[in-house]
Amino acid sequence: MRNFLIFLTLIWCSAAAAVPVRIKDIADFDGVRGNDLVGYGLVVGLDGTGDGLRNAPFTEEMLAGLLERLGTNVTDDAMRSKNVAAVIVTATLPPFARSGSRIDVSVSTIGDAESLLGGTLVMTPLKAADGNIYAVAQGSIIAGGVSVTGEASRVVEGVPTGGTIPVGARVEREVEFDFAEVQNIRIALRNADFTTATRIEDAINRDFSKRLAITQDSGTVIVEFQNLGEVNPARVVGRIENLMVEPEDRAKVVIDHKAGTIVMGERVRISRVAVSQGNLTLTVSEAPLVSQPNPFSDGETVTVPRTFAEVREEPGIGFAEVVDNASLSQLVEGLNALGVRPRDMIDILKSIHAAGALHADLIVQ
Repeated sequence: MRNFLIFLTLIWCSAAAAVPVRIKDIADFDGVRGNDLVGYGLVVGLDGTGDGLRNAPFTEEMLAGLLERLGTNVTDDAMRSKNVAAVIVTATLPPFARSGSRIDVSVSTIGDAESLLGGTLVMTPLKAADGNIYAVAQGSIIAGGVSVTGEASRVVEGVPTGGTIPVGARVEREVEFDFAEVQNIRIALRNADFTTATRIEDAINRDFSKRLAITQDSGTVIVEFQNLGEVNPARVVGRIENLMVEPEDRAKVVIDHKAGTIVMGERVRISRVAVSQGNLTLTVSEAPLVSQPNPFSDGETVTVPRTFAEVREEPGIGFAEVVDNASLSQLVEGLNALGVRPRDMIDILKSIHAAGALHADLIVQ
């Protein structure tokens, strides 16, 4: 097959200006954060889809302990129920949550239960990393799927072994944090960048007409409240978090090889490079010959191997030349015009990055 040369000329265009966003959308305030909670409990009321008590001894022990606390003594031989499942309960305690407020919880099985559909979580204490109980969960579970089992087959839709309980936990203990006594607060950027940090500092100082903010590093800006005199820190933070800044970020290309997805940033640039791509298909098949002797003779059957091999090269894109300082979106647009398939495009981008011509962080998932 004769190779052919294709020149793809891409015209460089300037990147679009960054869109201003609120500080609260790109950064977190020190101390204003949630706390993870976890608990271990029982789900009852299942329609025969719970744990096998002999296969999950922890479920049996917990069920016996629960019944004993309720005043019922049941021997191990009497417990054969398939309507109970042991679960792990997780939740996030929001910042400044007060006693009596309610939060959502997630429930997941840890035994061999088939489904939590129709189950009810029995009162389960939720603990934080310090070992203290901060909330108690209980309520009906909304399962995330359906499971149907027959004599010879089983059909599962979604994940029936996990579910949620909206507002299923009540906060019993508050996290001690007196925000009114704070003298300074740190603003932590979710994507550390020196340019973005300095822009946040300039926006705060310009809005208050005082030097309140100081950039500590690429991910932290410190705001001092002392220069404002007697103020309410909550009001100051509420004013700061709504200031608009233009964030900067590193050029990135994210590739999901399994799904064939490419996500790119507008700041990605490519140096001058030539690209060639083609598909080579190798086919090998076996068709042995069998030689048999005549009837009633003393001969023996002989098998003669026979192999067919074929190499077929499918048309590719030939060579595509990318001019200097071209954007990735221009390259992808040009390759699309040449009929390059998405998965082939992923291989091309990886090869361009390996050649040092793709100026961006390449993240392959």
